[in-house]
Amino acid sequence: MDIDAFVNAHRPVWDRLEELVRRRRSLDGAEIDELVELYQRVATHLSIVRSGQADPFLVGRLSALVARARSAVTGAHTPAWREFVRFFTVSFPVVAYRARWWWVGTTVAFLLVSTVMAVWVAHDPAVQAAVGTPEEIRRLVEHDFADYYSEHPGASFAGQVWVNNAWVSMQVIVMAILLGLPIPYILWQNAANVAVSAGLMASHDRLDIFFGLITPHGLLELTAVFLAAAVGMRLGWTVVNPGPRRRGEALAEQGRAVVSVALGLVVVLLVSGLIEGLVTPSGLPTWARIGIGVVAEVAFLAYVIFFGRRALAEGETGDLERAPDLAPSAG
Repeated sequence: MDIDAFVNAHRPVWDRLEELVRRRRSLDGAEIDELVELYQRVATHLSIVRSGQADPFLVGRLSALVARARSAVTGAHTPAWREFVRFFTVSFPVVAYRARWWWVGTTVAFLLVSTVMAVWVAHDPAVQAAVGTPEEIRRLVEHDFADYYSEHPGASFAGQVWVNNAWVSMQVIVMAILLGLPIPYILWQNAANVAVSAGLMASHDRLDIFFGLITPHGLLELTAVFLAAAVGMRLGWTVVNPGPRRRGEALAEQGRAVVSVALGLVVVLLVSGLIEGLVTPSGLPTWARIGIGVVAEVAFLAYVIFFGRRALAEGETGDLERAPDLAPSAG
């Protein structure tokens, strides 16, 4: 089946059905009959598209359109708890999974840059002198770095960390409005901060303390930031290369999908903040603190892969506006 020809032939019907669904509260008798007829026709279109190898965005659009039309025809609605469950089992993980290669690329680039910079700082006295005086550096590596995690009450510190990290992630996503161009610079700044601390600690043989304190929460925290950066840059790339869809339609769909990540990361960063506020400064052995961080990281990645891959196979896109229910097929 020629998808482009199929879309061009039936787009007016889909657009008309979408218009009727938007105006469902003010339709007259003839328009209500037309709504029912178009609902059945578009449900048939969806069945045809799903039987072939169609663009998942097209499947997502028709699935949501048919579901919204069904709601308009029957007056049915989805319980709030079901929408909540659907968000965390479909909308959020599928967007994260679809951005997986951007996510991996962002992670590798960040780690490479921060590692090179950390080695530079650790072995170049001139760079260390530019960072601070010997007394300031000694105070940092011997006291300040470790004291940062224990100088506030655990619960209060966890809340502060959560708000700060959520704000950083939201900034990264918002930068997608500018085609994602500022995002690499934001990541560069974060990589530089991590590298300076790691380099200074390494130069004083305190890398064990550095990794013992940053790993428990840093794994999940940085993974969340990398995901936010990945979907932000992917949204920007959609403007450059929208694929077979119209640019405005592609940008709107991807933009709404990115909102899923923004909302989902609030929960992920809450978990990271709790680990940083309660586990990192705790009296647990280093191996236990790092183990908790590793378990949280593995659990999050496994969650995204399991639910994201399954949702993608079902043609889901993560578009919040167009993903309420599985659409029925016309008999």
